[in-house]
Amino acid sequence: MENAALLKAIIDNAIDGIITIDDRGKIESINPAGCKLFQYTPEEVIGSNVAILMPPPDREQHDEYINRYQRTGDPHIIGKGREVTGLRKDGTRFPFRLGVSEVQYSGRKIYTGFIHDQSREKEAEQQLKEYAADLEQQVQERTHSLQETVQALQQAKEEVSLSLVKEKELGQLKSRFVSMASHEFRTPLSSIQLSASLIDKYAAPFQSNVGKHVVKIKNAVSNLTTILNDFLSLEKLEAGKVEALFSSFDLVRFSEEITEEMQMVAKQNQSIIYQHTGSHHVVTLDQNLLRNCVINLIANAIKYSGENTFIEFNTEINGSECILTVKDNGIGIPETDQQHLFEAFFRAHNTGNIPGTGLGLNIVARYTNLMHGKIDFKSEVNKGTLFTITFKIV
Repeated sequence: MENAALLKAIIDNAIDGIITIDDRGKIESINPAGCKLFQYTPEEVIGSNVAILMPPPDREQHDEYINRYQRTGDPHIIGKGREVTGLRKDGTRFPFRLGVSEVQYSGRKIYTGFIHDQSREKEAEQQLKEYAADLEQQVQERTHSLQETVQALQQAKEEVSLSLVKEKELGQLKSRFVSMASHEFRTPLSSIQLSASLIDKYAAPFQSNVGKHVVKIKNAVSNLTTILNDFLSLEKLEAGKVEALFSSFDLVRFSEEITEEMQMVAKQNQSIIYQHTGSHHVVTLDQNLLRNCVINLIANAIKYSGENTFIEFNTEINGSECILTVKDNGIGIPETDQQHLFEAFFRAHNTGNIPGTGLGLNIVARYTNLMHGKIDFKSEVNKGTLFTITFKIV
């Protein structure tokens, strides 16, 4: 009795549904878990064919199993571990796993069915399938998007390559044009300059006004020559054709020659004062690049300063540095323009009608950099500007 009570307690508290049927498929017992699964009370199903708990086609297949058993005596009328669809009282269906055991009891055979609800597993499985399908769809979309991106990048690469080829061709064309224009214009400009000097020499005794116009011609030619030189220098820099060729030379003699040369083109009563500091005179730099830098800075000082003014040109060689400075008391550089001063084609807004290309200081900065130096400046409007070029002495 105690064992029977224990067995009943186990069956009544089992998580899975347990049903017993006779050899003709009639339900003899059902535990509470089975009643909950199928939504029947024990009284509603006991004595009924177990097919009541199955929807078509499982119902018809079950009847065939019963008939086969009656004909052949095969005990496995239901099968073991099969996945079956259950039919609830309200007509809804759910999946479950059915395991059947044959039991000999009181001289007869009964079959015990163990019913494990698979609703959650199937839902999880379906969700997993949906997630997999969604992931596959996303992968396909991303792959398609990636393919489009790759195609776009390839097209962009081809366009960029084509643009680079065209830009290179344009650059070569520009380079040839600038070189041709610079060289071709030099000859007529030199002729004009020479002719103007001859006119000034031979006509001076006869017409006092001729000299004034000759000066205008010379200034115009000088400005055009400067423009051509600036464009030619810029073209060479852009093409990477400029390299610093270092050599040792006397900085003082070098600077005195430039001072004497620039004094000849200074305005009326403008004086260029040169001074050197330090006992050493020899430096190792590129004379041509340095000459261009100094002449450009002094030319700017002349251009942006008035008559009757002083321009200070100083050089210094100390133990670790070579320093060159050019100082004027001209129009100065507005503070808002100072950050753009070394940009190509930039001119301060207070230059007015004073001629210039806006290339000079850009070229000076790039030449200085080629010689591993640095350029700096201080300026105040209407008080003047001080440019400083510094080179380290190794």
